[in-house]
Amino acid sequence: MPFAFLLSTTSQLSFESSLTSSTHPSLPSAATSRRSLVRSSLKEHKRLSAADQASHLPDLALVLDEYLKYLISIDVSLSGRPISGEEVDLALVNEVEVEWRPTLSTSTLPGRDSDRVKARGLDFELYFAHHTLALVHSLLASQSLVSIYASVTPTPEERTQLIQNATKRLRAAHSLHAYLGHRSNSSPDGPPLFPPAAVDISPGVQSALQNLAHAELNLLAVLKDDPYPAVVIQSRNKDDREWMFKSPSIPRVAAQVRRRLCVGAADKAEAALASLRSSTAKISKDLIEYCQTVRRTAKAKACRFAALDADLSGETGKAIAWLRAAMHELGIDPPDHHYRSTPTAGLKKLKTSWTEKREDRRLAKAADSGGGSSGGSGWLADESRILDFLDRKLTKENDTINVQPVPDWRPLLSTMPTGMHITINDRWLPTPLSEDELIAMRSLPEEAGAAADHRHFGHNSSDAEDKDEGMERRPAAGADYATAQSTYY
Repeated sequence: MPFAFLLSTTSQLSFESSLTSSTHPSLPSAATSRRSLVRSSLKEHKRLSAADQASHLPDLALVLDEYLKYLISIDVSLSGRPISGEEVDLALVNEVEVEWRPTLSTSTLPGRDSDRVKARGLDFELYFAHHTLALVHSLLASQSLVSIYASVTPTPEERTQLIQNATKRLRAAHSLHAYLGHRSNSSPDGPPLFPPAAVDISPGVQSALQNLAHAELNLLAVLKDDPYPAVVIQSRNKDDREWMFKSPSIPRVAAQVRRRLCVGAADKAEAALASLRSSTAKISKDLIEYCQTVRRTAKAKACRFAALDADLSGETGKAIAWLRAAMHELGIDPPDHHYRSTPTAGLKKLKTSWTEKREDRRLAKAADSGGGSSGGSGWLADESRILDFLDRKLTKENDTINVQPVPDWRPLLSTMPTGMHITINDRWLPTPLSEDELIAMRSLPEEAGAAADHRHFGHNSSDAEDKDEGMERRPAAGADYATAQSTYY
């Protein structure tokens, strides 16, 4: 499942103190109003419980989408281009100065949020707004996938719909990260210069997030038509009353295609890791571990589909060797050690069973409440159970019917084919204000004096809120971030 990102918070920003327009005087004030909604929505989201955050995400996406129309219109106007066929005279009086709190960097103090980063320029605001919207789409994708683990097992049609919704959201996140990367590389003045502490919007991190989203899209394309995860989820659901399971079957051609898609996902996850590690700033350890988990899971899936391909060809011994290669990728002990009848093996098996049951309860609770995310553990746990299921099945068949020797799995890895990637044609197209919305901006701002007083009062109260927000604490490392709530406001 996609990574459980934390959303940034930001300081107050008044466009009226930085911009002026002779043709559309209401544009700066209208943009300021939309920006205030974004700021308050992000602060509200941070203080909600995990379940309430999940239900708040669609509203937050709408608020960001609406604000981006104003922000893009300002950016286009300052470059001297018309908006929706209309010329907008917009002048920069003072440089825009704003603060955003990065969430993908390692905090200097455990359990504390990273400090806000202040920067000048409209690009800083534009990049962080797009980046935040991309994270919202990733969280919405994760929310859809968590629903697969609900206590009431979804039907095949419902499961397909959930995966399609997650794919749609991940495509949107991928297009947003790609847009920011393209904007940085296509600028005639070169990439914008941001403070080093603004890790989230650095070109390397945006490239990593784009590659990571592509890897997840590859895995979702495999998951959509892979029958084994659904069988494993249904078999471990204690509330499920279905007692007859049809043995899954996959055509050879489909197994080969999915194998290459998994190899491609592993390549993209490796590229994301390389981008994160090349960053000069300290990137979140959780994000790096998640990329490693996606890479390992993708490689294990590729080995599993190679095993299914070999089994369909009548090479059961080779199929078992491929399964052991997959187990090695996930860090699982080989079957010879895993099933040995010793007290240590029995205790290890009991511990594994207890851990799996605890994870099942957590996933079911998160799915039923509509919140929470398992992150990379969801990918890895499902795959490990599928490998265990197939290993028992093929080993039993080989011991009783085929009796084929099981070769060493290590030489098989060199025969892995090249990766294949799904085609992503989605492109993020910045949408400015429409012609009708621009016409409404021609009038003077209403109650300018009252608005100025309100901004002055809001600015003072904002300073106090910002100080309080800086004191917010998160649980220390190892705690359950999905269910923890801060009492420091």
